[in-house]
Amino acid sequence: MKRWMYRAWSPETEAAGAFFRRAASETKRETSENAMRAAGVSALSVFGGDGHWFLYAETKSEAEAQQRSGIGDGQGSGEEGEYSAFDPERFFPGAQSVLAAWPGKPERRLFAPMADIFHYQRPAEKEHWRRKSASESFGRVARLKPDKISSYVFYHYQYQEEKPGDGDKYGIIGLHENLLFFYAERPSTVEAPPYEGTLNTRNTPEDWGAVMQPHFIEWQGAGDGQRVWMNLERAFDLRLE
Repeated sequence: MKRWMYRAWSPETEAAGAFFRRAASETKRETSENAMRAAGVSALSVFGGDGHWFLYAETKSEAEAQQRSGIGDGQGSGEEGEYSAFDPERFFPGAQSVLAAWPGKPERRLFAPMADIFHYQRPAEKEHWRRKSASESFGRVARLKPDKISSYVFYHYQYQEEKPGDGDKYGIIGLHENLLFFYAERPSTVEAPPYEGTLNTRNTPEDWGAVMQPHFIEWQGAGDGQRVWMNLERAFDLRLE
């Protein structure tokens, strides 16, 4: 099992939201599910807010994703490294009509990969990761002060490896530039992981909220409880058994 997170941007928020919702609608659902099956994708979600769009996906295995995507036979997406096994655009043909392109690559790309900087658990094997009851995915976004990024990553790696399984099993945080994307599911699945963390220290701060607060650029005008983590709209959400 492999997890993926990507970030996109659209100056046309309403048009982008309608585009992603349409891809999950009854008329387009079968096409989207067939594309997921062909790529070995078991879960795919898109969340948006304030022009930002975030994609979360799970593939059955990295090797299978590479094989299904044509990696190694000249038919891949062109991306280098581990993200060469996953191409978000194949699931959303026509996305260039609502999303802006990211710079930094010779070829056009609408989705920029996000780094996994924190997860409560990592997938150990298929049965470990299988959802045992119905759940609902949700996403949130936060902004880090640029000079606090390294500190945030340090604390979160320490927390992740000292206290694996301390929160929602499927909770994960991605980072791109100074933007954080948090994916999780409700109700939360909290259980001990089938592995030990890589750290045997106990240095995670007890007053976690107080230590984290100085790291963020707050959202002005956000609703109650959203000045740090702003809730995102779920525009696309499909899972395959």
